[in-house]
Amino acid sequence: MAHASRPAAAAVRLGSPALAIDRREAIAGGAAALAATTSALCGGPLPTYAADMKTVVVAGATGQTGRRCLQLLTKTSGVTAVGGVRDPAKAAKKLSESKIEVRGAMIEKGAAIDASAVSLAPLDVEKASVDDMAGTLKGADGLVIAVGFVPGNPFKMNDAAHAVDNVGTVKLIDAAKVAGVKKVVLVSSILTDAGAWGQLDSAGYKITNAFGNVLEEKLVAEQYLRKSGMDWTIVRPGGLKADPPTGALFVSGENTLNSGEISRDLVADVSVAALFDSKASNKVVEIVESDKDGNAKNGVFNGLKM
Repeated sequence: MAHASRPAAAAVRLGSPALAIDRREAIAGGAAALAATTSALCGGPLPTYAADMKTVVVAGATGQTGRRCLQLLTKTSGVTAVGGVRDPAKAAKKLSESKIEVRGAMIEKGAAIDASAVSLAPLDVEKASVDDMAGTLKGADGLVIAVGFVPGNPFKMNDAAHAVDNVGTVKLIDAAKVAGVKKVVLVSSILTDAGAWGQLDSAGYKITNAFGNVLEEKLVAEQYLRKSGMDWTIVRPGGLKADPPTGALFVSGENTLNSGEISRDLVADVSVAALFDSKASNKVVEIVESDKDGNAKNGVFNGLKM
C-alpha cells in the first residue's frame, strides 16, 4: 500500500471529533468492554439486528487482520467465533503464540488467542470447492473475509493474487450464499476502483497494484459480492500497519481516499462492527487514521450513502 501521511483532500468528513476508545483496554476488559467498543463504533446501543449474529466465521483467521477480528469476536458476548483456516492443527499452534509470522519471518508480537475460546474449521479458498466451503459455513450467521495473497516470488504474484483475492474469494462468496450466511464483510483496500474516479495514475494505485495486480483482482471480488443478493459491507482500509493506532479513525465514502495509513487494529474494529450494525448494510466504507480529529464519534456507518 501507499503510505501517505494523511487522508486525501477528496475525503468527505461525516461527523466530528475523534472516536474516544482505547481498544486495547476494551479487549483486556473482556466482553462487556468490547461490547462498549462495538456499540460506540455503531453510534449507540447495538441494534436488534445484532441479535442475529450468533456464529461468525473469519476467513483468513491466522492472517494479521483476520487474527485481530477473531480475537475481537472471542470477547463479544453471545457470539461463537470460528476461525476459517487452511490447516486447523497448524492454525491452533499459530494462534496460541504471541507472534505473527509471514513466510517464517516474525512480523510482530501480538496477544495469543485462547484456543478454547474459538473453533477452527478448514477453509482454503484456493483448494476447497464451493460445496466444501459451504459445509464449513453451514450454520454461520456472519462471515468476515480477511484473506489476501502474501507477496513472494515475483514471477508468481499475479497468479497468487488471482487465485486468492479474485477466484478464491468469489468461491467463498458463493459458498456463503449456499450456506445461508446472513451477512458478509469483505476486507478489501482503497483504490480498488481507481479507474472509476481518475486515480489510475496515483502513486498509491501504482505502488499497490504492482504486487500481482492485486487491486484489480480485489475489485472483481467486490463487484461479485455486491451482486450476490446477500447483505454485505466492504471495508476499504488504507495502507496497513501492524502498530496500534496513533491517530483517530477517519471514515469516508466510496472512491474518496487515495492515500493514508491505518492500524490493523482499527480495521478489525470496523469490520467486526459492520456485522452488528444495520446501517452498514450494502455499504462501502473507506478508512484511514487522521493526524487531526477523526469523524466516527457518532458511528462509523452513520451518514454513509451508496
